[in-house]
Amino acid sequence: MRTNLPLRLSHILTSFPCSLNKPLSRFLLAMAAVLRVSINPNVLANKMSRSNPSRPSRTTMAIMSQDHPYWASVHAEIEVHLKQHILVRPPLSVFEPMHHLVFSAPPSPGPALCVAACELVGGHRDQAIAAAAALHLMHAAAVIHEQLLSTDRLKTKPKPRPMVHSPGIELLTGDGMFAFGYELLAKSMDPAQNNSDRILRVIVEMTRAMGSQGMVDGQYHEILMLCKQSRYYKYVCEKKEGGLHACGAACGAILGGASEEEIERLRRYGLCVGVMIAFSNRVEERNEMETTEVVKELRSLALKELEFFHEGKAEAISSFLHLLNL
Repeated sequence: MRTNLPLRLSHILTSFPCSLNKPLSRFLLAMAAVLRVSINPNVLANKMSRSNPSRPSRTTMAIMSQDHPYWASVHAEIEVHLKQHILVRPPLSVFEPMHHLVFSAPPSPGPALCVAACELVGGHRDQAIAAAAALHLMHAAAVIHEQLLSTDRLKTKPKPRPMVHSPGIELLTGDGMFAFGYELLAKSMDPAQNNSDRILRVIVEMTRAMGSQGMVDGQYHEILMLCKQSRYYKYVCEKKEGGLHACGAACGAILGGASEEEIERLRRYGLCVGVMIAFSNRVEERNEMETTEVVKELRSLALKELEFFHEGKAEAISSFLHLLNL
């Protein structure tokens, strides 16, 4: 009789005595969750589809209207740039999953904020498109990794996309998407524009936002369900959605040649936007009245950061706040 190795490993990991090494035991429990998904990929979809199907997706409700001409044009250009660089070519085992996972990822306003921030400080859209595309790749990779580790704790999130590829393929493809994002950034260096220092700084910004100091830290605390505790709830939102949007706005400002004060103001603006979206997505986990108050306060803080900029130039990026259906 054949032994189901993933199942045996899952049992071993979950039986590890927590009192021996608390941080290690938490890691082992997370690995056990991955192994359970690898045994039966449908477990993930079944668990995540138990939420009320008649209720509209909060994430969809939080994303800006694609009908607005400015934001629609930004998203279209980012998608064109990605399609030019992510072609289905040999080896198909690598590029078919990547192509599918990149373009099936839920939309995020973070990459669009990168372009808007660049234009706000006097830059041209072309200067930020590669960074915006890279940020979308990293957002898509983070979504893949999070869904592989998801359990009932995330039942307020939208129903996940069907798992077309095995968990192992999706995990490795997600890792490859991070690397490909940095490759896109490196290729955007142009001696004629003398932008190598700006590109290098943007790479550092993205590694911090998506790594152990940012997205990964937020996902780690969410996996441990510490976000159920009030003191960790905002922390998780800031590290995940907040960090992604803050990074997008700051990177766009850097590429557009902004001053340090402009960069930091736009970073804070992006952080407010990201946390607003995060609170809206998780409204079922919190008191709805409390969520409304937090979102209202964040909107005021975001607009205050934009007061530093010329009102006419800030019109496009400020319109983002009015298009969020929060």
